[in-house]
Amino acid sequence: MKIIKPIVVALFCLLTFFVHAQAPLDNKIYDDKVHSVQLVKAGTEDRYPLINLNGGGQLELSFDILGNQNEYFQYTLIHCDANWNPTPLNQNEYLKGITFDNINDFKYSTNTYIKYVHYSVTVPNDNIKPMIAGNYIIKVYRNFDENDVVLTRRMMVINPAVNIDGTVKPATLAQYRYTRQEINFNVSYRGFNIPDPFRDVSVVIMQNYRWDNAITGLKPLFIRDNTLDYNYFDQTTFPGGNEYRFFDTRSLRQLSQNVRTKTLDTMYHCYLNYEESRGSKQYFNYLDFNGRRVIANRDGQNGDIDGDYASVTFYLLSLNQLQRDVYVIGEFTDWKLLPEYKMFYNKSRLRYEMDALLKQGRYEYKYTTMDAEGKPDEVELEGSHAGTENEYVIFIYHKHIQFKYDELVGFKILKTQF
Repeated sequence: MKIIKPIVVALFCLLTFFVHAQAPLDNKIYDDKVHSVQLVKAGTEDRYPLINLNGGGQLELSFDILGNQNEYFQYTLIHCDANWNPTPLNQNEYLKGITFDNINDFKYSTNTYIKYVHYSVTVPNDNIKPMIAGNYIIKVYRNFDENDVVLTRRMMVINPAVNIDGTVKPATLAQYRYTRQEINFNVSYRGFNIPDPFRDVSVVIMQNYRWDNAITGLKPLFIRDNTLDYNYFDQTTFPGGNEYRFFDTRSLRQLSQNVRTKTLDTMYHCYLNYEESRGSKQYFNYLDFNGRRVIANRDGQNGDIDGDYASVTFYLLSLNQLQRDVYVIGEFTDWKLLPEYKMFYNKSRLRYEMDALLKQGRYEYKYTTMDAEGKPDEVELEGSHAGTENEYVIFIYHKHIQFKYDELVGFKILKTQF
């Protein structure tokens, strides 16, 4: 009995490690003090964290830590397969230089009621450079302890080898004609060796750079003349959704769009307009940025360090409490149903309410319920229309012939034009 018990414990620990190691890695915040995480192409507002293997600029990762105390953070890159599972490669097989580095660029907030320290780092850099294409996770941790993870972010390195041609149109199937959008595309690999397209090619289609409802696992319908045909009419459709709601707090001293009132005590409070469900209402087109946010401060000079945080209160009018929980989602929630963005129903005022601590900027969002799989379902509160303006991106991965890792070889952005 004394011998068996240690063996059982050891096997359990090994199994736990194996399961954890195989879990897909995601955009995630692990520390409540972390706010306003952004990963963009350096010097731009481009939200696609994609760089070219042979030289295609840098990505800038930035985030705030609430408080006025500087901390020591490190970061590393982890290579993943097309499904965001870590690959068995050693870091020295896919990274040039050192395997981790310090985040040395930090600044203290200035003239703000909520104190914070702003951190940023650009990748790749002289110390760390990816040597192969594919998916990567940027892992940020504290005090050289890789188990004390602060945040993770997805980035991609492409080695272009195929061409993608596609269109977005209202769904072909009659029952979805007015509510869903269909993506049809072809992949030309002339001059690039793909021995087994059905087994070695992986496709990912995303709507507005959302991982929560991405389409994966597609196989080509036909292969002809070095072209893969993905002109489905049933497996490549997305709900059209609705245009995003928005509010603007880039100025906390002047009137702001969709902000009903502002107050100041020990911090700023912003109360948004009362809003209603759009689930059964007619579609109305207007310009939006597909759920993205812009962090900026019109009252100061540098929104990174002089932009203040405010408590923002959302209101959704409802005569009755819905059977499913209601959340607010957008880029600022990583498109996830997070507990801190769950709304509560105020029975006395017949409305849903929620407070969120957000940095000055322009934010886009939607109201959503949770479906049976625990994923966002926007149709009930926002509706779905085939004519909604959306942006789609297609990623093509190929299993490397020699080393068998998933290499990103194709990328294409498609926009609705109808």
